[in-house]
Amino acid sequence: MKLISKQLDKEGAGSIRLQPEEAADLWHAYNLIHTGDILKASTFRRITKDKDKDSATGFTGTSSSSGSSQRIQLTLAITVQKTDFDPSAGALHASGPVVEESPHVRLGAYHTLDLALHRAFTLSKLPNAPWDSVALQTVTSACDPASRAEVGAVVLQPGFANVCLVTEHMTLLRQRVEIAIPRKRAADSAAGHDKAVTRFYAAVAAAMSRHFDYGNLKAVIIASPGFTGEQLLQYLLDTAAKDVDSGSATAGTNKMLIKSKNKFLLVHCASGHIHALNEVLRAPEVLARLADTKFARESATLETFFSVLNEGEEMGGVKAWYGPKQVAAAVDRGAVKTLLISDRLFRSDDVKKRKYYVALVEQVRSQGGEALVFSSLHESGKQLDQFTGIAAILNFAIPELDEMSDDDERDEIQIDEH
Repeated sequence: MKLISKQLDKEGAGSIRLQPEEAADLWHAYNLIHTGDILKASTFRRITKDKDKDSATGFTGTSSSSGSSQRIQLTLAITVQKTDFDPSAGALHASGPVVEESPHVRLGAYHTLDLALHRAFTLSKLPNAPWDSVALQTVTSACDPASRAEVGAVVLQPGFANVCLVTEHMTLLRQRVEIAIPRKRAADSAAGHDKAVTRFYAAVAAAMSRHFDYGNLKAVIIASPGFTGEQLLQYLLDTAAKDVDSGSATAGTNKMLIKSKNKFLLVHCASGHIHALNEVLRAPEVLARLADTKFARESATLETFFSVLNEGEEMGGVKAWYGPKQVAAAVDRGAVKTLLISDRLFRSDDVKKRKYYVALVEQVRSQGGEALVFSSLHESGKQLDQFTGIAAILNFAIPELDEMSDDDERDEIQIDEH
């Protein structure tokens, strides 16, 4: 993400102009844009000019025989009422009424802005819901050049593979490869089986070449049950060596693959389905290689949380809790060592609820604790969401938390109005 300008008052109200540079930046934008914000961006809209109206004052309308219709590019500002993000397509849409004068569109007319890569937008937040510390931290981290896709991952089993890129904030499925492989029943069917296996490895290798920049990736994980991953890696290296020797068109890419062979990491997993990636990213050898990345810290912290939770239940002194009421009570007692919170909670349309969770994060940090905001597009974040989206590892046990219940959703959290 590129930061173009920032104009905020001392209370945090104002505007920030940003330009998405890669797919993960649209995820950041999705987390920043809330209902009630003012979003301004370049867009396209079909307008109809009435023959009886001057071209400078023609407003949007529907096609009719009395006017001409054309699609034009213009800049519009809307009050956001709805957002929609499709991570697989890299598409972010924001809809709402137009709030700034335009010679082509009436005030209050409904419009959808489609945010796209390399096209700047301006996001303004009003005094009743200003830029908070979590949102500003999101901007800082999004504009950090170090936050890029650093890991390529292939999770596979015979005949089935998922080729993914793992960024600091999301897991992107780039391509799924499926090729039927017949069973190796007898000698006469062995040739067909082997040809299908070779076609499968060739298809996976082509997908990896298409989506992986081996020179910039920090690691390339190949995970599978059995020996499928090991056989794929051997196929990659053998094929790359042959291509380099023959001087083919793909020799440049394969030279980089060979040069980067120390980045490849073989890991065992239960299946080739994408949900197995969560198991893969928690593997000790993966965590050791990627210790300085955000998602590795998230995975390790979540694993610690489950471990402490289970140990506490066995020993009678629970030092890990989840649920809004229990975590809030632990924060009030200054007992939180590590707060685990999903970014989903900061996307609430309820301004008071967003402010509440931001204040909770700030309170933990002011007490010397650590607050990790989990991405709900990583497997670890999805797991945390299954546990209410908020959890904590404590410095000491608080027995009375066991008496609290989140059965009544209306009483989950107490939000003070100031």
